[in-house]
Formats: sequence, C-alpha cells, structure tokens
Amino acid sequence: MFYMIYSEDAANSLENRLATRPAHLERLHTLNDAGRLLLAGPLPAIDSNEPGGAGFTGSLVVAEFTSLADAKSWADSDPFLAAGVYVQSTVKPFKKVLP
Repeated sequence: MFYMIYSEDAANSLENRLATRPAHLERLHTLNDAGRLLLAGPLPAIDSNEPGGAGFTGSLVVAEFTSLADAKSWADSDPFLAAGVYVQSTVKPFKKVLP
C-alpha cells in the first residue's frame, strides 16, 4: 500500500537541509530503484520552483511500504530528521485514484 509522509522543516534549516540532502536523496533513490516511489519533493517557502534563500517548509513523499509501521520507521530514520531539518513527520495511508 502507498503511504504519504508529510514532513515539516524547522525554522532556518536551509543550511542543514543543503548539507544533508545527498543522504536524504540516496534513500529516495533506493525507493525509486525498487519501484516503490510514487512521488517526492520539497515544499518551497515561496511561490517559486527556485525559492533561493527563502528555503522550504517541508517535504512530501508518497511511497509503497508493507505497513504503516514500516512507513513510520522509514520516516523516523530520515537523515533530515537526525540533522534537525525536520521537526516532525506525519505518515498516513494513501490511496492513489488518479491518474
């Protein structure tokens, strides 16, 4: 089943985000290579694909896991959380309808 992981950034965490990004992306590439990633991306703090110094307010990942517990465990081990980029993550089941 798919699960949505909505993670919220700490204030002024852009520098930590950029430094930790390679480790964060590595996990996403692993999910993608396994055919389990539906979508993933950051949430710009301003109405722009390139927010520059304004940074981001969080991220959204929708991926396939065997259970809610597995999805929560994956979210809890995100390098962004360990680095203080994320203050919290919300994990919920997701049912893809369209497209």
